[in-house]
Amino acid sequence: MELWQMDVVGGVGLADGAQAKILTGIDDHSRFIVCAGVMLRATSRAVCGFFAEAMRVHGVPQEILTDNGKVFTGRFGRHRTEVLFDRICRENGIDHLLTAPRSPTTTGKIERFHRTLRQEFLTGRVFADLAHAQAELDAWIASYNTQRPHQALGMATPAERFVTTAGAGRPADDAALIADKTGDEWISRKVVANGIVTVAWQQVSVGKHRAGRVVDIHLDGPTMQIWDGAELLKTVLRDNAKEVRKKKAARKAG
Repeated sequence: MELWQMDVVGGVGLADGAQAKILTGIDDHSRFIVCAGVMLRATSRAVCGFFAEAMRVHGVPQEILTDNGKVFTGRFGRHRTEVLFDRICRENGIDHLLTAPRSPTTTGKIERFHRTLRQEFLTGRVFADLAHAQAELDAWIASYNTQRPHQALGMATPAERFVTTAGAGRPADDAALIADKTGDEWISRKVVANGIVTVAWQQVSVGKHRAGRVVDIHLDGPTMQIWDGAELLKTVLRDNAKEVRKKKAARKAG
């Protein structure tokens, strides 16, 4: 049975003095890191964007275990609600398991990974910006997954153990991963011939192969996420405070 553990860890120092966070996800059986996304704030959109990307890449787990944080569930609020994370689980047929209140040892494997992450990657480091932090984290995670034998895995690497079980994962249903993109914080832009989208005079490259496509952009304070359907392409820092034109780009049918 495939089970992922997910949590949010802080302590990512940026050059401008901000402290970013990381959404982490670990496969319970193999200790393979399925998700490690850097975000300025642990908002529902940011967390669910990285969650959706992990499922798009690795398939859909049967179960997922998180704590009772508001970004993961609304079951314990004053007014019981279904938050976006819970909705994505429901629409993909995932059993969302929750830790017992004040029992962090339930997610022991991801907590142990966090200790390693802090000791070997975060301690004493300051990153130029969010994008640099993500790039360096991606490289460290690749090494962790593929080059680090674990005694608990019979000295296999997480990737070796994960490959033998990941085939059981169902493909992600893109329709169920796409969040509601109709709010005021969402805009859309057409990718021009050279692979650039422009937001308030800021140009961001998403690749020439996407020329002509319409992408969705989520504005979240000083950052913006660029989506192509259910795929999170980039999270970038805005380089100015100019007013953003809200006009939606025209989409072609089909």
